[in-house]
Amino acid sequence: MTGTQLVIATGMDVTGKNGVRKRLVDAWNKKQEKENSPYRARAVILPGSADLQRSQLLAALQSGSANYDIVNLDVTWVAEFAAAGLIRELPGNYADDGDILDKVATTARWKGKVYAAPYNSDVGLLYFRRDYLVGGAGIDVKKLEAITSSTPWKYVASLMDAGDAWARVDKTDKSKNYRSAWTSQLSAYEGLTVNGAEAFASVGVRLTDEDGYYSVSLEGLRKGVAAFRERTAASHTYENAFESEEAETLNDFTEGRTAFLRHWPYAYRTLHAALGNDKLGVVPLPGAVLGGQNLAVAANPAMPKARVDKTLDLIRFLTDKTSERCLLDAGFAATRKSAYTDAETSCDDHRAAPTATAPSEGSGDDMPRDKAQRPSYAEGTLLPALEAAALRPHTPLYGAFTHAFTTELSKLHSSPKSHPASEEGFAKDLDAALRKVLPRG
Repeated sequence: MTGTQLVIATGMDVTGKNGVRKRLVDAWNKKQEKENSPYRARAVILPGSADLQRSQLLAALQSGSANYDIVNLDVTWVAEFAAAGLIRELPGNYADDGDILDKVATTARWKGKVYAAPYNSDVGLLYFRRDYLVGGAGIDVKKLEAITSSTPWKYVASLMDAGDAWARVDKTDKSKNYRSAWTSQLSAYEGLTVNGAEAFASVGVRLTDEDGYYSVSLEGLRKGVAAFRERTAASHTYENAFESEEAETLNDFTEGRTAFLRHWPYAYRTLHAALGNDKLGVVPLPGAVLGGQNLAVAANPAMPKARVDKTLDLIRFLTDKTSERCLLDAGFAATRKSAYTDAETSCDDHRAAPTATAPSEGSGDDMPRDKAQRPSYAEGTLLPALEAAALRPHTPLYGAFTHAFTTELSKLHSSPKSHPASEEGFAKDLDAALRKVLPRG
């Protein structure tokens, strides 16, 4: 910790091998070189799933076995790492500067203090096949584009019914691959937690309060369970979804097996490259919850003040207005409102502009852009979805919560002998499981 190389521990960049995160770090290094600073930064890519990365970071920081200066944390991990004393408190303006979206800023705080800087946000979106639903089923595209974060799922289900009805009678090759109305990430991992939380949020059910205390009634749980069952009903849901994660659902949608797909913003570039404007549409997902990653500084007591200051400078650079606009342009959801709306904010200083560097691996054709060269759906679809998104439980016990939550939700689609038949019975089982892992206020 006495050298001049700053180490960032992070997951893989979904924008590719030469992705935007790497280009931002490279740009900071060039800035240090111009300023005759000896400091340089590099990223260490953590292998495995998000759950495995969390375990690796916890073990490394608790034992001091890895000299990480900055850790890139899923928004649901900040409370756990802060409560355990593994990350440093940051100046308040790293999250609260008037530009960072309010709900995004909330994910960087714990017990009223700021412990991280929002890096990139995330929110579930609802992608749809125009060629199936408009060109095939004859649905007015305005009915699809009318879907918002608060649209009742029954409305979406009615559009799914229309798609299914068309596929059953279609005599052309257009629907030959069609299997079911929609797919999502319903395998027993964090994707299932997110889908469950989205269903609960769609009917106004929040499982914990701001301090992480379990605060929902049995009736609230019953409503949430009913909403989840409605979303994952066999009549609409592709059967493979219950064993699928992000990659599998993306593939099923692009190959035409479903008309709808729940996925993250980074998928838009890939989907557009595969389908084009005439086949692809995207709207906010009803009840979506917030995702994303935040940058935190490891609470290593051996880190000299000069190194801490330089680490803070690096985080400030990676999360400032220009960098956030670069992240948005590359396909991430930016954390700052200025990235979506400010005509003066751009990625034109070449710190990560694709025109100034090699293209990202697997980027394919570029996505449609507006007059300001932002992704065309960013201001009208992505920003409203982020502003309306609900928060997953904000608790240092999130790991225990998500395990209990996915275990119970998985039973809804397992053998009928393994679970109660009624929603009230499911609610009681879920209540008992969550009481074991979450404190009550």
